[in-house]
Amino acid sequence: MLNATRRSTHEDSAFARQAAPVAMLQRLNSLPRDGRDTLFLLLVIGWVILPQVGNLPLWCSALAGALLAWRGWLAVTSRPLPGQWWVFGLLAVSLSATFATHRTLLGRDAGVTLIVMLLALKTLELRARRDIFVVFFLGFFTMLTNFFFSQSLATAAAMLVALLGLLTALVNAHMPVGKPPLADAARTAAWMTLLGAPVMAALFVLFPRVGPLWGIPSDAMSGRSGLSATMQVGNLASLVLDQTIAMRVKFQGRVPPQSELYFRGPVMSSFDGREWRPLLRLGSRPFPLLGAGAQLQVSGEPVRYEVTLEPSNRPWIMVLDAAATAPVVPGFETVMTSELLWLANRPVTDLLRYRAESYTSYRHGPRTIAAVLPEYLDLPPGFNPRTLQMAAQMRSDPDLAGRGPEALVQAALGRLRTGNYHYTLDPGVYGRDSADEFWFDRREGFCEHIASAFVVLMRGMGIPARLVTGYQGGELNGVDGFWIVRQSDAHAWTEVWLAGRGWVRVDPTAAVAPGRTGSFQRLQPPQGVIASAFGTVSPDLAANVRAAWEALNNSWNQWVLNYTQSKQLDLLKNLGFASPSWEDLSYVLLALLVALALTGAAWTLWERRQHDPWLRLLMRVQRRLGQAGVELPASTPPRQIATLVTVRFGEAGRALADWLLKLESQRYARNAGVSLTALQREYKQLEWPT
Repeated sequence: MLNATRRSTHEDSAFARQAAPVAMLQRLNSLPRDGRDTLFLLLVIGWVILPQVGNLPLWCSALAGALLAWRGWLAVTSRPLPGQWWVFGLLAVSLSATFATHRTLLGRDAGVTLIVMLLALKTLELRARRDIFVVFFLGFFTMLTNFFFSQSLATAAAMLVALLGLLTALVNAHMPVGKPPLADAARTAAWMTLLGAPVMAALFVLFPRVGPLWGIPSDAMSGRSGLSATMQVGNLASLVLDQTIAMRVKFQGRVPPQSELYFRGPVMSSFDGREWRPLLRLGSRPFPLLGAGAQLQVSGEPVRYEVTLEPSNRPWIMVLDAAATAPVVPGFETVMTSELLWLANRPVTDLLRYRAESYTSYRHGPRTIAAVLPEYLDLPPGFNPRTLQMAAQMRSDPDLAGRGPEALVQAALGRLRTGNYHYTLDPGVYGRDSADEFWFDRREGFCEHIASAFVVLMRGMGIPARLVTGYQGGELNGVDGFWIVRQSDAHAWTEVWLAGRGWVRVDPTAAVAPGRTGSFQRLQPPQGVIASAFGTVSPDLAANVRAAWEALNNSWNQWVLNYTQSKQLDLLKNLGFASPSWEDLSYVLLALLVALALTGAAWTLWERRQHDPWLRLLMRVQRRLGQAGVELPASTPPRQIATLVTVRFGEAGRALADWLLKLESQRYARNAGVSLTALQREYKQLEWPT
């Protein structure tokens, strides 16, 4: 008896779980039209705001979500909207919280926060038709703010869905009374979008590109990860956790081996014991003297390539070591420092594509010790005493003393190879004497731990040395042929000065872990449960899907985000303009828009007169009645046809007569409450009198 009771209780609970969704759907279907339309609009607004959650303050996301949920509950329960004092109070809270978070009410971040809150608050005031349209246009504007933070393909796809949702809600608001299906409004919205696509394409292709109009605001990259102008021991390891793309490289012709793919970034030469910095030159500018100090000499065949650099809000132009001539960077002026770093005249805040030419065989720097800056030998007093003691012992070693600096460098590399040192992403937090800890205590570290300790040892032995940051390696995307360099490829290596040779690259990480620069073995951060399971089940499939998605993103970057003014002018040249200018662009755009407008007007007039769907439906009725022996003039209105049908067929024609009256009402009566689509469906179900 007890088991039977338990089984009955279990069956009842299972039935209740299955019946709950059905009951919810029935309740939603029974809602009045205002409630149903409000819920749909709230879902669309939530979709518009969702991509911004990572960019908004936590309180803003939580409060906006709570307001939308509250408004949805009011719509479902048909309760009255809150009073004005509620709205004013929440607005004051939003303004105060925005100012407390951003310390201003102006600028991109504060502005987007306010727009999101105003949109959420406005949903509490949907009392009149004008309130609905204010929400619509606020929604469109909020949708555009997503592109302040990301212009990726995924963002564009999400906003296209949001656009269709907002247009569907807007079309639905203009439809007659009753409960017209949302599918009808969605089809109309999709058709409107399709009709507007040629105009949008024309504007995209021909609207003049002006830098301040099309660029990203200066604070757009404030949270961007990447190479920094300074380096504390341990901060490069955090970049390995970032799998985002730093740049894409397309080689033309010969591709260097991965062991030679060193993309040069900031060079660190000043060390205070905790942090590495560039040498301070040219006033407060943190870069060394420009110009002839590089003394670059190249040999061999050049490597030609094209770089698509992601925004970094940094002025450096990443090139393969070493570029003797300036990269061709549209819209930028570039200059090379004496440490072979190419700098732009302003930070890179937008996707940037440029061409460069590099030589993997080169020599640079002064040939005599007298010309080497003394800063390359400086060490902070009181730091790393055991490393300095080891340096003194190595210098006094009789087996090394008479063999020159090259022997000391090789001895240090040999110690790394044979001293049980390890390359690891998580070596722990280093203390005050980071070089001592690496050489004697921990014996493990990431690339910047190894490179920093190596430079300290070199300087302790009297060999000028400096630390170079950048990216090393890359992976070939087999779908589009681009080499992808990620933030996780960030690397630190060293350069030592040798008499007669100048600055020579020495990568001590390669001595500890040869696979890091040779066979491209990267340390991988721990993956999530889903990614791990997916990669375990089908690692090849995961890699192929990732490569295809990144190739698609690259196409988006190359053809959409990187569609520049020069490409516009090249397009005009292909159209026959000898020396195209902005004025020519404007004339072509204006002519195209006028042509599209005239074509649309002509098509609408033709469709209205010749292919009116209402008239087509009426003509079908007339043809069908003609087959039944009722001949009617083409100009006979529906009401007159209904009268003739009633007289001719009596009660057998009542359904057809009623349908004809509804057809007339749909055309000429205000608020008819019936759609042409519904009448077309009823027409197919009519029983025709005989």
